[in-house]
Amino acid sequence: MGMVGGGQGAFIGAVHRIAAALDQQVELVAGSFSRDFENTLSTGEQLYLDPSRCYRTYEEMAAREVRLPEDRRIDFVSVVTPNNSHFSISKTFLEMGFHVVCDKPMTFNLQEAVDLARVVERTGLVFALTHNYTGHPLVRHARELFRSGQLGTVRKVIVEYLQDWLMAPLETAGQKQASWRVDPAQSGLGGALGDIGTHAFNLAEYITGDPVAAVCADTSTFLPNRKLDEDANVLLRFEKGGKGVLTCSQIATGEENGLKIRVYASEGAILWAQENPNEMHLYRYGQPRQILTRGHREYLSAPAAAATRIPVGHPEGYLEAFANIYAGAVRAIRAHLAGQPLKTEEYEFPTVYDGVRGLQFITQAVESAARGGAWMSLERISQTLTA
Repeated sequence: MGMVGGGQGAFIGAVHRIAAALDQQVELVAGSFSRDFENTLSTGEQLYLDPSRCYRTYEEMAAREVRLPEDRRIDFVSVVTPNNSHFSISKTFLEMGFHVVCDKPMTFNLQEAVDLARVVERTGLVFALTHNYTGHPLVRHARELFRSGQLGTVRKVIVEYLQDWLMAPLETAGQKQASWRVDPAQSGLGGALGDIGTHAFNLAEYITGDPVAAVCADTSTFLPNRKLDEDANVLLRFEKGGKGVLTCSQIATGEENGLKIRVYASEGAILWAQENPNEMHLYRYGQPRQILTRGHREYLSAPAAAATRIPVGHPEGYLEAFANIYAGAVRAIRAHLAGQPLKTEEYEFPTVYDGVRGLQFITQAVESAARGGAWMSLERISQTLTA
């Protein structure tokens, strides 16, 4: 693995490195960790990398790595930079023949997302998007319950992602994570919508298997001098007739990482919360409520069992779920290297098409809010890519 971004002072790069290494299938061997070459060199030293494979720019990294013998060069690159550079970095490595794992949201804007999907299609390479919450065993079990039809037709979805870490103007104090996230030149159209709203949106579509057909949004910015949304409330209409509410906020006092989803269907319902990921509530009309816990292979689905590493009673969480995304990507990359590439529908991770959906959501929600809460359509991905 190579990495672009994730140098000293970054948060998510270290998470990616831990997740990639958890199953002992991936070795980090190269990187361009920062636009500051001294940062890149010191990060490489901390990670015990060969200094000759710590590069000044991602362009240099791609060009020099591709010239190495196949048994030495990187197999894939992990992109963990701010949103505005995801497209150019991913495109460069794909066109050089390298597979890509990219942080979310996938690109800076919707046009870049569509263009990147076309690059992935043209190259035929693996592209994984780290919507890491889809890696939790009980989330995968919930998906199987709905996709198998056991819980019937989806009627109502309530999904929320609430934080309070941007309650204060951290960007004015030089806090790196805040600075780029509140800057539209680096983050894109969405603030909370892009950073955490896309996770909530992705989780709703992932579990239900029912695409959102239209959104109606109201956004708010409370702190002075901020240009992007800090808080959003979005009504959802699903293609099969269900309705939903998505709320996200980074100024919700007292909240830490409150991602929670409830899905109510004609034959039952589920409730799952990221801050207690090892339990899922299962409801069926007229029956006692059940609490399912991870690790029980005797009653959980095969995808849930496959995403579980340790016995019952031992908690698994954020890093393990993240590692499941990498494990799926590694499986797909190994198959490709063996000359037997998987079909996209066989991937065990969010794809470039999920990335397009995320940018559609951000774009249409922002436009809806600008129009005073007008309903905006989210056309199907296939229609977008063939337009």
